[in-house]
Amino acid sequence: MTEAAAINAVMRALADPTRRAVFERVVGADEITVVELTRGSGVTQGAISQHLKSLKQAGLVAERPAGRHVFYRAEPKGLSPLIDWMSHYGVFWRDRFSNLRTLLKEIDP
Repeated sequence: MTEAAAINAVMRALADPTRRAVFERVVGADEITVVELTRGSGVTQGAISQHLKSLKQAGLVAERPAGRHVFYRAEPKGLSPLIDWMSHYGVFWRDRFSNLRTLLKEIDP
């Protein structure tokens, strides 16, 4: 997968609010099943499975089959394309904060 495709996949996967909520629950657990994710979510088991499929395709979660159950866990390295993309804009923010610091010093020496 190219860098641009990886970034797009991660952004597309995290663009959906329900999918983000599923991802946050997976991140908050060591490992979790679809059944556990479905409980109290207000979303059907089929929909949770589809969200997990999208998260897996984006590299954000991994699965471990064990008998009749599949356990999901977060893949931190899956966020790397997004982090790398955002780091390009760090210079922008550093310059903006530097300008703000200068302005504040001028206003209140």
